[in-house]
Amino acid sequence: MARERQLSRRTLLGGAAATAGAVTLTTTAGTASAAGRDVDVAVVGAGLAGLTAARDLVAAGRTVAVLEARDRVGGRVVNLPLGNGGVTEGGGEFIGPTQDRIKALADSLGVATFPTYNTGKNLLYKDGKKTAYATDGLLGAVPPVDVAGLANAAIVQASLNDMAKQIPVEAPWTAAKAAEWDRQTFETWLRANAVVPSAKFLLDVACTSIFSAEPRELSLLFVVSYIATAGNASNPGTLERLTETANGAQELRFVGGSQLVPARLAATLGDRLVLSAPVRSIARSGGRYVVTADGTTVTADRVVVAVPPPLAARIAYDPLLPAGRDQLTQRLPMASVGKAIAVYDTPFWRADGLNGQVVSDTGVVSSTFDNSPPDASYGALMGFIEADEMRALDSASEAAVRAAVLKDYVTYFGEKAASPSSFVLQRWNNEAYTRGGPVSIAAPGVLTQYGPALREPVGGIHWAGTETSTYWMGFMDGAVRSGERVAREVLAAL
Repeated sequence: MARERQLSRRTLLGGAAATAGAVTLTTTAGTASAAGRDVDVAVVGAGLAGLTAARDLVAAGRTVAVLEARDRVGGRVVNLPLGNGGVTEGGGEFIGPTQDRIKALADSLGVATFPTYNTGKNLLYKDGKKTAYATDGLLGAVPPVDVAGLANAAIVQASLNDMAKQIPVEAPWTAAKAAEWDRQTFETWLRANAVVPSAKFLLDVACTSIFSAEPRELSLLFVVSYIATAGNASNPGTLERLTETANGAQELRFVGGSQLVPARLAATLGDRLVLSAPVRSIARSGGRYVVTADGTTVTADRVVVAVPPPLAARIAYDPLLPAGRDQLTQRLPMASVGKAIAVYDTPFWRADGLNGQVVSDTGVVSSTFDNSPPDASYGALMGFIEADEMRALDSASEAAVRAAVLKDYVTYFGEKAASPSSFVLQRWNNEAYTRGGPVSIAAPGVLTQYGPALREPVGGIHWAGTETSTYWMGFMDGAVRSGERVAREVLAAL
């Protein structure tokens, strides 16, 4: 999965023009004009899931062709070029404890990690007041809301963690209370349990930060299941592992940007990878599959579809997919997210004792991070634009989004934030081959009615992608895990 230039929105405002690709592949990747191929397995999508599956299949001695719609690899993982010659991450960028498979993959490819900047105080902006607070207290980075709100939020968090322990991660729809939890939205449940306004605020911010969706959009079962996946076989998932920086999902970043991982992985595949080849149809013919993409056709014994469910639904299948699988993909929309990165000569907020992380109840950006490089040779503030705020700006000009974001940065960090040397905006809702992010979301009734179709192969067609992972769904680690799982599945079937 990758971008079309006209829709990528990867423009450098106030800096140099964006280059055609965020990472130059040192591969012999083909183009859409490549001749038709006959292989054991066709892989649709060159994100982390598809590339990982291809790696494992090739290692097992199988012939593979990977068809990628965009002119780059990485899918929802992309490096954005900066006007000063550096790069920043426009999509997935953080990893943390229990994200074992993405870490192992990066290590094998020689991509190093470094700690997300977390020295100094966080900022809470609420009710028009800005308050700095420590990240290393007894309870960790706890925003300084009223005592009643903190107590209520702690109870809610503990309840969600307890509920997550009841979820079978491979089949959450089979949980004892699955039907009860899937009958209601997360918003309904929060209103009954987060009864102190400040507690509701904290849980709302956690929700939009994790899912890029509003609580009203999500099934309670989906939320609890997502928490359950934030771990591994030895460590149950917890809400705090999703939200925290130190000891949480935002603990580490990749030196050189996260897209180095899929780029280096793609380089090992050589001309098995075909870029700029969006797949239009998958048809069964004579016991095999004909995968037709722009400019090329691949004939294969098995097919791995490693793209988000809504995009998998846009491929024409012959014969038609089972109704349950098609109905599932109709009901798993992408969430809404964008990232805005302002670049400065220095990370000036550090001199003020701040770590660049904000939690806010207002503005288009309600959470931020310090996205500066490990040597702090320049400063970068990254802000998430999420859910309702992102949707409201989908059709706005880049200049208007820039102005709104910088207004928030000035509110949080002062007038120095008003004049970045460059500004990069990535709007995933406007990406032709993503149409949102970071993950597909489920409303009430979806998982219990259609969940079993999520990973179930259809004949020789197999499903991968982070949404299909039993651990770290929605994250880079989940994508890698899904690629490893689907490769095992295919090899067992061949």
